[in-house]
Amino acid sequence: MVETDVYFLIVLRYIHQNPLKAGITQDISKYLWSSYQDYVGNPGITDIDFALDVFSNDRTKAVKLFMDYSNENNTDECLDYTERMAVSDKVVMDYLNEMGITTISQLQRLNKERRDDVIRERKEIEGITIRQLARMTGISKSVIDRV
Repeated sequence: MVETDVYFLIVLRYIHQNPLKAGITQDISKYLWSSYQDYVGNPGITDIDFALDVFSNDRTKAVKLFMDYSNENNTDECLDYTERMAVSDKVVMDYLNEMGITTISQLQRLNKERRDDVIRERKEIEGITIRQLARMTGISKSVIDRV
């Protein structure tokens, strides 16, 4: 299975499970305003071939696999909104100071291994972006991205 096929199926399952997760129905096969029925035996206007062919060339087997996949418990978060936390430049500098880095030039003069360790630790902090680190440190975004 190609990676794009996997993402497509995740999004498709996410869409079909939305009414279930929203508490509108307890069974996705019973929800009338979904394309789910098109996939499992009552074709309507939905082009179902691509999705079912990902599961199997045998249509009966593909429908069974699709139903199992669509109904399995999961933690898919493909379109769920999560609030982004932004960290101010001052907070980033405070983090660097805690590591003994008091000036940007001091960071830039570190040997590559130590510099990369500092960058790696800062990248792991929620809310600090690669762009922000690049702007504040004078180290290119592509270098920070590779660390």
